[in-house]
Amino acid sequence: MISKSLEEYLKTMYILKKQNGRIRVTDVAEKMNCTKASVNKAIYNLKDNNLLEYEAYGTIQLTQEGENLAKKILEAYDIILLFFKDVLNLDEEVAQKEAEKVKSVMADATINQLAKYVHQQLDLSDLNCNYDINKEKCRHCVRRGRVPSLLTNQNHNRKESK
Repeated sequence: MISKSLEEYLKTMYILKKQNGRIRVTDVAEKMNCTKASVNKAIYNLKDNNLLEYEAYGTIQLTQEGENLAKKILEAYDIILLFFKDVLNLDEEVAQKEAEKVKSVMADATINQLAKYVHQQLDLSDLNCNYDINKEKCRHCVRRGRVPSLLTNQNHNRKESK
């Protein structure tokens, strides 16, 4: 189990890998609005937890375990964001900020229940399949097919701003 702060670093690294094909300390620091020293400290903590591989001044590579955890973190964020935007009808920017805060304190069991509720309310699909955010297969289930992803949203937002 890693801290919520380290989860944010891991999530950011995963997103950078998907967007740029690589993960660099400079890019992580810029995206998270923090110092390179903070990123390096997080890197070594994540490395100690077998979530990434890194040699000084080399490339940062997520391990399979690190990638799986990053996907889980994104999934939790996406579920909460969807609830705030499409069920509570919050403004996009407010929903994003609130989802980030709430996700960091919510237990997996609560996220599982929220996912079922959101899907039922939005008539996306039936999640009476014992959905569990900790199971890789649940994150790729065809029943979840209509759920927007943070990665998709960020790529879309980047295209709009160009």
